[in-house]
Amino acid sequence: MTLDITYTTKTKQLIDNLKSVCANYGLGNDGNEFKIISQVFLYKFLNDKFRYEIKKLKPELADNKTFNAQLEAMPVGDRELLMDLLDENVPRLKPHQLIAHLYNIQNTGDFGKTFDDTLRDISLENADVFSIKSSTGAKDKLFDELSNFITDSSQRDAFCRALINKLFEFSFEESFETYFDEKYDFFKDIFEYLIKDYNSDSGGKYAEYYTPNAVARIIANILVDEDEQGNKKCYDPSVGSGSLLMSLAHKIGEDKCTIYSEDISQKSSTMLRLNLILNNLTHSIPNVIKTNTIAEPFYFEKHQFDYIVSNPPFKLDFEEFRADLEKDSFKERFFAGIPNVPKAKKESMAIYLLFIQHIIHSLNNTGKAAVVVPTGFITAQSGIEKKIRERLVDKGWLRGVVSMPSNIFASTGTNVSVLFIDKKADREHIVLMDASKLGATIKEGKNQRTVLSRTEEVDIVDTFNNRQAKENLSVIVSKEKVKEKNYSFSAGQYFEVKIDYSDITAEEFAARMQGFEERLSALFADGNHLNAEIQKQIKGLNYV
Repeated sequence: MTLDITYTTKTKQLIDNLKSVCANYGLGNDGNEFKIISQVFLYKFLNDKFRYEIKKLKPELADNKTFNAQLEAMPVGDRELLMDLLDENVPRLKPHQLIAHLYNIQNTGDFGKTFDDTLRDISLENADVFSIKSSTGAKDKLFDELSNFITDSSQRDAFCRALINKLFEFSFEESFETYFDEKYDFFKDIFEYLIKDYNSDSGGKYAEYYTPNAVARIIANILVDEDEQGNKKCYDPSVGSGSLLMSLAHKIGEDKCTIYSEDISQKSSTMLRLNLILNNLTHSIPNVIKTNTIAEPFYFEKHQFDYIVSNPPFKLDFEEFRADLEKDSFKERFFAGIPNVPKAKKESMAIYLLFIQHIIHSLNNTGKAAVVVPTGFITAQSGIEKKIRERLVDKGWLRGVVSMPSNIFASTGTNVSVLFIDKKADREHIVLMDASKLGATIKEGKNQRTVLSRTEEVDIVDTFNNRQAKENLSVIVSKEKVKEKNYSFSAGQYFEVKIDYSDITAEEFAARMQGFEERLSALFADGNHLNAEIQKQIKGLNYV
């Protein structure tokens, strides 16, 4: 079934309406606008999810007009029993914490404070499931005191009333049944729309680039076998907003995997939490860790993973903690070495080389990984890059490489490739693919981006998974062949150079040779004539 397009439009309209409220109160494009929009949207989603799940357990509460009153009238013991029956992905809310209640009391005094107190209480009472931890174990708040972002205290009540009125006009409940089979595609679209104006990290830290959906889908469809069994541990050490992990989890099955992640950015962690909630992966929120993955890895030696996906930052100044990476406990982790500090342009330090080594070290004995890397990595003749490639080939862990089209990331012109690692790879059938000529160019704002069609995506995945050699697209090579090519992972260096032969008579050969000689003689004559003219011009200049 296809989710009604008008419902998607309505959901996006809700987001636009919330942005309008922020703009009307002087917060448009303000640094705090993202916090307000994302948190209010999340409050609405959790409110409606709670109502929907309660009505499934107790159908007699289905009347929206009397829902709050009936829930509040229930004996406390009965209401607590109802809460215990809720799925772990559903928040535990009280009648006075619901949007309908706030809507009904919006004209009471100090409504802004009531609004903030409600969100604070929801945060505290659901902290075990919905809070993000730092590497020290400290938990963040699900919601901030949003009215305090309005500096004029006399406008805070009106601001919160405006937010509640926009939330009350819309309902997610009607979609929970109809989008069940397509929830990922629906909420992926909504999530992207929600964060599109805020998807940059002003600190220039991890999550530097947003991974395009096409790349995320290709990675998931190559990595994951069709029928995964058991609960799979999936990890991203530079998670960003989580697009790679969401595609991976959707392919495996949200009920068959647990998500783990690390990122230095609080904004990234907040985006990921929202993404996890929308995609029915709330049970993984306690595994979202805000930390410096390279210097202070939270999961180091605690877990090894079945799947790892990552689009790490390529360049970053990490001089301030480079010395910490030399300690003995990290020697095995950074087996190929640590990039030196350059004399100039410290921001160009290749931190992605540390992430690749960290990922290899974090895989379990049957683990698989996909890492986005600058294409220069696959052909570098020496240094850390080559040592990593040697390790992957010599250990038999290289499954293959796909070189992507230029500008597939709108935010960078760097050519990228996806490195596929598999601890159980077939070392005689390594797939090297050059997809750089695929895709169509479109303009997004000031940037140009290359977009792959769904047909091209399928062709890449099928060619890779079926280990097919296709002219000017892919080659299948052995471990020994890669060694002969100085461990190059570039498909182009393995393509066959084809020469077309045609049979001709001796007379035809002589005629062609004569034609070549005549054209060559004519070119020499033209060259001599031009040279004489130049000499005349030079003499004339000297005379003057």
